[in-house]
Amino acid sequence: MRIGLDIGGTKIDGVAVAPSGAVLDRVRVATGSGPDAVLANTLRVIRSLVDRTGTPTTAVGIGIPGLIDHETGWVRHAVNLGLSEVALGPLVADALGVPVQVENDVNVAALGAAQAMQLDGPRAYLNIGTGLAAGLVVDRRLWRGARGNAGEIGHVPVLADGLPCVCGQRGCLETVASGSALATAWPGHAGNAATDLFDCADAGDPTAIAVRDRFVAGVASAVRILVVTVDVESVVIGGGLAVLGDRLLAPLRACFDAAARSSPFVASLGLSSRVLLAPTDQPLAALGAAFTAPESAIAPA
Repeated sequence: MRIGLDIGGTKIDGVAVAPSGAVLDRVRVATGSGPDAVLANTLRVIRSLVDRTGTPTTAVGIGIPGLIDHETGWVRHAVNLGLSEVALGPLVADALGVPVQVENDVNVAALGAAQAMQLDGPRAYLNIGTGLAAGLVVDRRLWRGARGNAGEIGHVPVLADGLPCVCGQRGCLETVASGSALATAWPGHAGNAATDLFDCADAGDPTAIAVRDRFVAGVASAVRILVVTVDVESVVIGGGLAVLGDRLLAPLRACFDAAARSSPFVASLGLSSRVLLAPTDQPLAALGAAFTAPESAIAPA
């Protein structure tokens, strides 16, 4: 049995996975903040899954946001969790006596989506949440690039006179096509900014229509960049804003179809058929983390 954990800003989502790939059990607890709390709650989830299934685990995979050294298991920087320079992988491995693999949360979600959707070949998972990033998977194995930065598409500048980005550049894709971009462009609205924006646009609010269309165009640019530069077979839309479902997918495909009518090159890419929605009813990141566990895992000291 392998165990996969998705450590997020508010909760840790853990799954126990059988050799067949079937999810045996699932446990969720609050994450906490700071190294001690995060480590304690991580171990709590793992031990709970072992106890509930009555099956020992052979390896553990962990997905976590921030700057991660997947070779050593160190979390270099995860500001929302209060973690900086924490040897999370080695600490969990020593506590449990099993191999542990730690990976960026978008990467494990990409792997989980490929597994859940039975996608082989080169695929991209475009995570649209507070920020914007992609995970790349080839035949259900992660492709990290030469320095581990493959998929950092949110920090590609697309507007020379655009807004400042947290990365220090201006006009990055993340300033146009992300949850934080929508919160900036559509401020002061109760509840989910994205849902509220799309509701208002559907009701005919001209300002909301302009903001929505700019956001959709930004997501379309991200998909185009991934297809043109990496030539992935498909781009799977995931992350918090994937809950928009067809309300996002339909205008996105309409954008591609309109561009294809005036550009033979864009038409040749077949973008409308290459963009998919990730399932929202499965723990993709935790599932993907479980499938990272056997590869290059960090052994206990």
